[in-house]
Amino acid sequence: MNKLVDVPDLIILNASELITLKGYSESPKSGSNLRELDIIENGAIAVTDDKISFVGTTKELLSSIDIGKNTEIINAKGNVVLPGFVDPHTHLIFDGSRENDFIMKLEGMSYLEILNQGGGILNTVSHTRAASIDKLVQNGITIVDNLLIHGVTTVEAKSGYGLNTETELKMLEAIERIDKIHPIDIVATFLGAHAVPPEYKGNTEGYVELILEDMLPKVAKQGIAKFCDVFCEEGVFSIEQSKRILTKAREYGLIPKIHADEIVSLGGAGLAAELHAISADHLLRSTEEDLIKMRDAGVIAVLLPGTPFTLMESEYANARRMIELGLPIAIASDLNPNCFTESIHFIIDLACYNMKMTPAEVISATTINAAHAIGLNKSIGSLEVGKQADVQILNIPNYKYLSYKVGTNLTRLVIKKGKIVVKDRQRV
Repeated sequence: MNKLVDVPDLIILNASELITLKGYSESPKSGSNLRELDIIENGAIAVTDDKISFVGTTKELLSSIDIGKNTEIINAKGNVVLPGFVDPHTHLIFDGSRENDFIMKLEGMSYLEILNQGGGILNTVSHTRAASIDKLVQNGITIVDNLLIHGVTTVEAKSGYGLNTETELKMLEAIERIDKIHPIDIVATFLGAHAVPPEYKGNTEGYVELILEDMLPKVAKQGIAKFCDVFCEEGVFSIEQSKRILTKAREYGLIPKIHADEIVSLGGAGLAAELHAISADHLLRSTEEDLIKMRDAGVIAVLLPGTPFTLMESEYANARRMIELGLPIAIASDLNPNCFTESIHFIIDLACYNMKMTPAEVISATTINAAHAIGLNKSIGSLEVGKQADVQILNIPNYKYLSYKVGTNLTRLVIKKGKIVVKDRQRV
């Protein structure tokens, strides 16, 4: 084997399983392909600058590189190496908390009942509007620090707790500030259509016009958001209103996403297919007809098992049927004040135990497919030469331990863009 031209900055050797997930950078995994991990036993990778420069066995690596005096060597013996997790659906910018909502849920109140009493999103809106941008940035840094410790190296973050132009822009600016100073890469989504604010109660159409005529032009001019999302749900934004918002957003260069069919079967999944949205998220109550339309339109299904768990519901998205239909699936945390978890490992556990996904399927859904759901599939999500060196080492002997060992942060070490950023579950 020919020697590598460049002496690598970092190498990982002796991995019991090196999970590459190669071959799906152009199109996401679906069906039985979700279980294909492309595992290299006694695997090794090399990193030069911020890119992966070698993937193979330890023997092949040692025979094809010159180790420099400054090359950092990491021994992953007995451990699993895989790409950094990608979380494609979060609401991590907010102020305030909802422990009182938690008590109301325990007492049997529904999500929409809590919302109608001024709780839920509207409670968070009042605190977020009052918070300074510095406060929102500090809150967000605390959260992404914890995401990183759990192996998440890229995250999508939504606005949506402002519900007025000033605060929505403030939230997006907070996302950009964190992205510039924190190792995690953050992709921003504008979610002005998250709820109807109190000042527009009974006048949803008036608020939609505010989004169309004021928010969207200013969000586009600000240039931070990549996507536009809508909470398409009964009692919130109708199919027709959601379509108008997302169509206008596309005119401004924003890529559509949709909160679809979370509480009732409204047809959000079908709308996602019609608009060729990059993803439709939740999908607890989508019809099979609409799921097939999504598949045929190339829309990623982003499933959020933490949401029904924290809403204390027994029904989860039908992941097994979606896989049978050949619909590409990603898994995300839905981190928000109502589903306040910073552990992607917990979300993975829920996907396995409550949606009956296998560990292999969930690995695919939280890496390469999740990268597809935020349009970064060509740069992250798999361990392939030329891709960004976002890598994690899990303290488990094989990938099947991923949810066999429940409720534990299994991530031992995290490398972001070729640099060690977490070691022994601590930021470095």
